[in-house]
Amino acid sequence: MPEIPVYNMEGEIVGRVYLRDDIFGVKPHVPVMHQALVRQLANARLGTHSTKTRGEVSGGGRKPWPQKGTGRARQGSIRAPQWVGGGVVFGPKPRSYYQKMPKKMRRLAYKSALSVKAREGSIVVLDELHFEQPKTKRMLELLEKLPVDGSVLVLLPAKDEVIEKSARNLPHVKTLLANYLNIKDLLGYDYLLMPMKSLEVIESILGK
Repeated sequence: MPEIPVYNMEGEIVGRVYLRDDIFGVKPHVPVMHQALVRQLANARLGTHSTKTRGEVSGGGRKPWPQKGTGRARQGSIRAPQWVGGGVVFGPKPRSYYQKMPKKMRRLAYKSALSVKAREGSIVVLDELHFEQPKTKRMLELLEKLPVDGSVLVLLPAKDEVIEKSARNLPHVKTLLANYLNIKDLLGYDYLLMPMKSLEVIESILGK
């Protein structure tokens, strides 16, 4: 069971916490993580793209010229695909990109990603996280005091507008509720920053 330090908001180590082996110490399963990421990206697609076939574009009801005798190539409609303004052949139509994935596989993907973060030392735990008022400068000062060097995903145990507004203008920082943890954000940020309560939320969800 890996043990990591717990920091306060001044960047001082005030304790240590054990990360559960069944969540933060599993052998990473790369193919499952990849499948979970592809699934999330696919399920985020709207699938509203649409093109018109030759039967759906306006016009083209009559034959543009006689079949024979003009010297031109035979044509049946000015809305055939080879005409400007004609229909599209095999173009996209509205469809669903939804992909299913068993719950056990999704959980394995999350645990694999968290285990990679733990192995790399990219999980930073705070005893608590709160600001009196929204201040981007305050969030920057906090990050400078902590061992983070890159993009940061801040996991919150509950909605906190003060923290969210403090991080909103920082392009390399994102806030997210711990119970909305997803594979895209786990893989997309270099560090995980969370108070103890967020760690408890993750353990309660993935430790079942």
